[in-house]
Amino acid sequence: MNLAGYSPFADLPPVAGICTMDEAARIGFSIEECVGRLKRHQWAFRRLHGIFIGRLTAEPIYELKMAFSLHAHYCAEHAAAWRKRVGEMREPPLGLDQSPAKALEFFFDEILAAPDTAALLVGLYGHAVPALRKALQHHLDSTNRLVDHPSFRLCRFALVEVDEMAAYGAQCLVRLVSSAQRSELAPWEGLLERLLAQAGGLDGGGPSADCSSERYFSTQPAVFIGTPRRDERFPDPYNMGVHAEAFLYDPKMPAESKTLMMYYKRLREIDVPEMMASIIVQTAGKPWEYYVDMTRQLWDEARHAMMGEVGFVRAGIDWRRHVCVNFTWSLALNTQLAPLERHAVLFFIEQGLMPKTGKRFEWEVALVSGDPYSAMIQDYDWADEVLHARIGRDWYVKEIGDPKEAVSYGDRCWSKVLIDWKSYRDRGLTQHANWWPALYSEWCRRRGCEPVPNVLAYATTYETARADLREVGASG
Repeated sequence: MNLAGYSPFADLPPVAGICTMDEAARIGFSIEECVGRLKRHQWAFRRLHGIFIGRLTAEPIYELKMAFSLHAHYCAEHAAAWRKRVGEMREPPLGLDQSPAKALEFFFDEILAAPDTAALLVGLYGHAVPALRKALQHHLDSTNRLVDHPSFRLCRFALVEVDEMAAYGAQCLVRLVSSAQRSELAPWEGLLERLLAQAGGLDGGGPSADCSSERYFSTQPAVFIGTPRRDERFPDPYNMGVHAEAFLYDPKMPAESKTLMMYYKRLREIDVPEMMASIIVQTAGKPWEYYVDMTRQLWDEARHAMMGEVGFVRAGIDWRRHVCVNFTWSLALNTQLAPLERHAVLFFIEQGLMPKTGKRFEWEVALVSGDPYSAMIQDYDWADEVLHARIGRDWYVKEIGDPKEAVSYGDRCWSKVLIDWKSYRDRGLTQHANWWPALYSEWCRRRGCEPVPNVLAYATTYETARADLREVGASG
C-alpha cells in the first residue's frame, strides 16, 4: 500500500474526518465476519437485559434495583440498534433470538442463576460486562472505519454506556463483595472464564472449543422470583398507614405540604419497576420493540422513584427515618394476576392519570407550592406518563383489540386485586403506623416554620380514607 505523495485539497482531513487515509485503506472485516460479531454483540446485550430485568424484583438493595433498571434500558436499546444493523448487511436478521454458541448460552445461564447478590454482581460486572466491552473495542479497532462506518458508530456510542455500566459495576464489586466471598466464588469464576474461551470470546473472534464444562449454579433453569424484596431501610414494607392520594386531593391541605407528600408518591414508585419486570420476563414471543418500549417505561418509573428520593434529600429529610415505603402494590399484582392482567391494570391506572385531576394537577400543585424542584420533576413526570400511555396503546390495547374493552378489562383486573391491609395488620406484619406527623414536623423544623395544626393532625390512613380502595396503591 503506497500512499506517498497523496494529500487532500488544502490538506483537509481525509475521508470526512472518520480516520486517516492509511486506516481507510487497510483491510478490515468481511461482511460475513462483521455480521457474525454483530450477532454475538446483540445476543450479549439481549441476555444482559434479561438478567437485569429477571433479577430486579427480588434484589433487595434499592440502589441496585435502580441501576438494573437503567442498565436493562441501555441493553434493550443497543440490542435493537444491532438488530437493525444486521438487517442492513445483505442478510435478513434471522437467528437473532437464538444463542450463537452453546458455551455463550451456558455463560449467561450461569450468571442468571447466581444464588445471591454477591455472585450476581461478580458475574455481571466482573465478567459479562467486561467481556462485552472488550468485544466492542475489538470491533472498533479491527473493522475498516470507512466501509463499516455504521457498525463503527454503533460500537462507539455503545461503549459510552457500557463504560458507564462497567464503572458502576466496579464500585459495586468493591463495596458489596468481600474478599472472602470472592475467594469462595473462585471456582465459579474459573468456569465463566473457560466458557468464554470455549466460545472463542464473546465476539467469537478467538479459537473456540466444544463446550465441555459442567454446570455450576444453572443445573436447574433459573426461576423468576416475583415477590419483591427490600433492604433494611424499608423495615415496614406492608405499612399502609398513610393514604397519599386522599391527602393530595384534599382541598383543605396547603400546596406546600402536598409537595412533600408528592415526594413520597414518587419514591413509592419503586414498586412499578418491580411489577413491570414481571410482565417483561413472563411475556414471551413479542417483537424486540415491545421489550425496548416496556423497559424504557420501567426505567422511567425507576427515575421517578429517584426523583422523590432526591426531593427528600434536597429538603434535608432523611426519608429512611421518616417514611415507610410499602411494596403491597407490586406484591399483590405479581402474586395475584397473570402478566397480561398486570399490564391491563397498569394501563387502567395510567388512563386515570391523564385527565386534569391527574398528572396535570400534581404539576399545578407543585407550581403553587413554590418548590422549583418539585415543579420540575412533576413537569417531566407528566411528560413521561403521556409516553407511557402511548406505549400502552401500541402494545396492550392492540393486543386486546378495542380501546374501550382495554380500559374495561383493566378495571376488572384491578377489581380482582386484594391488597388486604387488615390481614397484614392482623398477621403482625405491620401496625400501619401513621408516619406523616413525624415527617411533616421534621420538614417544618428544617424550614424554620411552625406546623399547621390540621396538616399535622391529618389522619390519611387507608383504614379511615373514604376513597375507593381500588384506587389505593395507584403508583403513577
